[in-house]
Amino acid sequence: MCRWLAYSGEPLRPSTVILDAKHSLVAQSLDSPLGAETVNGDGFGVGWYPVGSVAGSIPATFHSTEPAWNDENLRELTRAVESPLFFSHVRAAAGPPIQRTNCHPFRYENWLFMHNGFLGEFKKMKRDLTFAIDPSLYPSVLGTTDSEVLFHLALTLGLVDDPVKGMNAAIDEVERVGHEHGVLFPMQGTIAVSDGATIWAFRYSSQGRSRTLFHSVDIPTIREMYPDVERVSQFGDHAHVVVSEPLNDLPGVFHEVPEATVAILDRTGYHHEPFRSE
Repeated sequence: MCRWLAYSGEPLRPSTVILDAKHSLVAQSLDSPLGAETVNGDGFGVGWYPVGSVAGSIPATFHSTEPAWNDENLRELTRAVESPLFFSHVRAAAGPPIQRTNCHPFRYENWLFMHNGFLGEFKKMKRDLTFAIDPSLYPSVLGTTDSEVLFHLALTLGLVDDPVKGMNAAIDEVERVGHEHGVLFPMQGTIAVSDGATIWAFRYSSQGRSRTLFHSVDIPTIREMYPDVERVSQFGDHAHVVVSEPLNDLPGVFHEVPEATVAILDRTGYHHEPFRSE
């Protein structure tokens, strides 16, 4: 469906991973070996928190319907800014039209959200799920994707206070409504959410066969494993990425996030918790 990347750590030019890695996000937009679609050329987006951001800071975003590999603005922007936490997403449209408001990541106040996957037979569920969004949040729904509805449903159900509980409640509602409409597997995908300090990365599907999700190991560990790889010197000790698929072929650098799991990334590193594993 799509490919995405989330970075947290010392301030970094996004181009380092979005453009310059061997299997960068832009490379994956042209050729995604682990994706449901090989090509993800139906637009892209970047969202980043500025250097020196404090709690509650609003992230900047840039979206385009151009293929990521063909947009000079993406190259200029990601080489010009630095950020301690950023999201990027390349899209393969599965139904909703190719338009800028349908490009991830989505933003609400200081929150960023992106999704790889789909809500099964969304047309059957769309009305009920949209009407379940809090009326005060509804004006913030600018596009037509199932992903944006899922984000605002999670906001309605408590994501700001507790992202894990909020996402769990939103998916509960998706599966309840889906089953009422005869949808066998209503939820599919991986999700990234951030408040500017922490990243929550979810891997879950109703079928138990979710889209791929990986995260890097600690940079000091990578330096010990590969002391001669010069590229590692570009990253600080706290640099981590969560990705739809690995950015390089070095064994041991990326670990797969298990099915029905949320990987929580903060300044102390990763913490895995079961998510809807029952």
